[in-house]
Amino acid sequence: MDLFAPLASLQWVDHGLLRANGYNPNKVSEDNLKLLTQSILTNGWTLPIVTRPDFTIIDGFHRWTVAGREPLYAKLGGKVPVVIVDHKGNESEDVYGTITHNRARGTHLLEPMKAIVKKLLDDGKTVAEIGRQLGMKPEEVFRLSGFTREEFLALMTKGHDRYSNAIVYTHI
Repeated sequence: MDLFAPLASLQWVDHGLLRANGYNPNKVSEDNLKLLTQSILTNGWTLPIVTRPDFTIIDGFHRWTVAGREPLYAKLGGKVPVVIVDHKGNESEDVYGTITHNRARGTHLLEPMKAIVKKLLDDGKTVAEIGRQLGMKPEEVFRLSGFTREEFLALMTKGHDRYSNAIVYTHI
């Protein structure tokens, strides 16, 4: 296998040329698709879609999905970045490619995520900003923050000079 071949084939192609494969077991929630869109808007397109020569997707189905929606479709001019991997018609190699790409990304471990959230809060980032950038609800930020419920509520209301007389119910 020529390890340089896929990146040597990098090209921007019309979104409509690509199609999903019929075997991808990876499912992503709508919230995570929104997060993926936010990631592309914040960081730019950092990882091309991997396809067979016939533009069937091996890896990148969710990137392709969000690229077909606004605002990305218009911002990208209906194009997506593609690299081609040619397994010479060997579908099992395509399946292996899909699964290994998914599994190689791993999962986020709890303790490192706690440290990241704590550092962001210590750096003055708001719960709302952390939530928006990392695709987390305030409750998730709270669970990772290490703060007590009272400390977190104080953090959430910091900078608010006025309060209503309404009773506030939280799910924290």
